[in-house]
Amino acid sequence: MKRILITGADSYIGTSFEAYIKKNYPDSYTVDTVDMIDGTWREKSFTGYDAIFHVAGIAHSDNGKISAEREKLYYAVNTDLTAETASKAKTDGVGQFIFMSSAIVYGDSAPIGKQKRITADTPVSPANCYGDSKVQAEKRILPLQDDNFCVTVLRPPMIYGKGSRGNYPTLSKMARRMPVFPRVKNERSMLYIGNLCEFVRLMIENREAGVFYPQNAEYSNTSELVHMIAEANGKRVRLIGGFGWALKLMSVATGLVNKAFGSLSYDMSLSEYKENYRKYTLEESIKETEK
Repeated sequence: MKRILITGADSYIGTSFEAYIKKNYPDSYTVDTVDMIDGTWREKSFTGYDAIFHVAGIAHSDNGKISAEREKLYYAVNTDLTAETASKAKTDGVGQFIFMSSAIVYGDSAPIGKQKRITADTPVSPANCYGDSKVQAEKRILPLQDDNFCVTVLRPPMIYGKGSRGNYPTLSKMARRMPVFPRVKNERSMLYIGNLCEFVRLMIENREAGVFYPQNAEYSNTSELVHMIAEANGKRVRLIGGFGWALKLMSVATGLVNKAFGSLSYDMSLSEYKENYRKYTLEESIKETEK
C-alpha cells in the first residue's frame, strides 16, 4: 500500500483527491494531509511516504495591478514554499514530489476571435506574477530530480467540478439564470476534477517524472458549455450570434472577457498517456458537477 501526503490543507484539489482515493482505491493507498499555513509542518517527518502531492498555493484571483506586498506573497507561497517542501521531501527520503503548476505559465488567453493552442514547442511566457511564481517554482524543483527522487510537474488548464471556484461557477450561474447567451467561437482546454484525480493517481502508481499536461478528451466552447450546463439543470438557453463586436469592446475595459470567451488550449498530443485517465466525458462531467 502506497502512502501519500498532501501538503496543503482544505484546498479544493487536495480534498477532492483524498475523497477520490478513499472512494475508489481504499485498499491501495493511504492519504494524509498536513497544513502549511504555519511553520509546524517543518517539524513533521516526511519519511515513509511514497509521494508528496503539493497543492498549497495562492490562486490567481487578482484583476489589474496588484500591490508590491501581494506580489511578494505570490512568490513566498507559490515559489519559496514549494521549493522548501520539495527539498524537505528529498531529504526525508520521499520517492516523488508532485507539483500543481498551471497552464497560466503560458500567459493569458488569446483575444476574442484569435486562437492560442499550446504545443511542445511553445515557450513559457507568464503574463503576471502569479504565472511567473509558478515558473520560478518549476525551475527550482526540477533540478532536484535524481535516480531516487522523481519530480512531477502538472500544468493543467482550468479545473472544474462540484464545489470548484473560478470561472466555472460564474458560467453555471449565468446558465441557470439567463434565457439568452452570446454565441462565440472559441476553443478551451479544461480538466474535470475526477479526471485530474485519476491522472495524479497514475503519476504515483507509475512513479512518473517530468512535465505533464492533463486535459479532458474534448475541447470546450464557452457558449456550448453554458448551453450544456443549462440542459443539465433542466433549463434552456438560446445562443445568439452577433455579439462578437460588443465583447471585443468590453475586453478593452476588462481582462475577464478574454478570460471567459478567448481561446487557450493544449494540443491533444501533449495530453496523451499510456493509461486512460479520462474517466468522464465532457457531458458526463457537466452532469456530475451540476447534479
